[in-house]
Amino acid sequence: MKFGIIGNRSKHELPGVVKLLVDTLNRSGVEFVIDGELVELLKSKNVQLGTVETRNHAECVQGVDIVIAMGGDGTILSAARTVGTESTPILGVNLGKLGFLAEFAPDELETSIKNVIANNYHVEERMVLEATSPSLPGQTLYGVNDIVVDKSRSARVMDVETYINGTFAVTYRGDGLIISTPTGSTAYALSNGGPIVTPTSNVIGITPIAPHTLSGRPLIVPDTDTIRVVAYATANEVLLSADGQETGILEPPIEIFIKKANHTLRLVKCVDRSYYEVLRGKLLWGKDVRQGE
Repeated sequence: MKFGIIGNRSKHELPGVVKLLVDTLNRSGVEFVIDGELVELLKSKNVQLGTVETRNHAECVQGVDIVIAMGGDGTILSAARTVGTESTPILGVNLGKLGFLAEFAPDELETSIKNVIANNYHVEERMVLEATSPSLPGQTLYGVNDIVVDKSRSARVMDVETYINGTFAVTYRGDGLIISTPTGSTAYALSNGGPIVTPTSNVIGITPIAPHTLSGRPLIVPDTDTIRVVAYATANEVLLSADGQETGILEPPIEIFIKKANHTLRLVKCVDRSYYEVLRGKLLWGKDVRQGE
């Protein structure tokens, strides 16, 4: 088994966690490569790792069995973009806040790595969305969380016509539209009133952003459907993004096709930790705030 190690260098806990990880891997006698910029960061903090094999960030996900990504969920999303269609499993170490994707805490790292080496783990498949548009010829966007169409710098509302498998469904009027995976249901879609969807569900969510009418409600469709949206705006700009990464500010009307991608995001998970436990811990799901008064 061979690991690739990457991380978010802005996290102040990173040097200590990398040192613990490298020491654990060395004691276990397994192969690994590490992002050279992480090594340089640790050297600047007077943290010595000894002799390690270094590569650049992109190369750390090539030719390895598991990528260890240290940071928040944004770090996992970045790793997923780097891994791309190779779908190399990612083990996320949470140095951020919520950490829905980066599941393991730093104090669990040593035990988690030993469990992985002992094959005591499972890999969970997560849906990825792909989006194409005539306005972006030759480009395919991939979203682990979501594909978002919204107004750019205008204060005016926009209209988004939504079609399912070629059949007109609804026109949403508001600030835009979020097309989300089950993984993304607890991200931007949740903050706009979308439902929580268990990650392995075979569905796609469609959630309007700040709908202008009370009848503008989220919609859940099977993941076998193709969604076509046509965005109109009274301003001259529409923003298209995937997982919060700005992809293009385009002139409306724009037409976008979204469907399930052929590849998945593969996450290394604990054998004994359920998604509902994560929800209760991260979102205080179901907690009665009156308790303890």
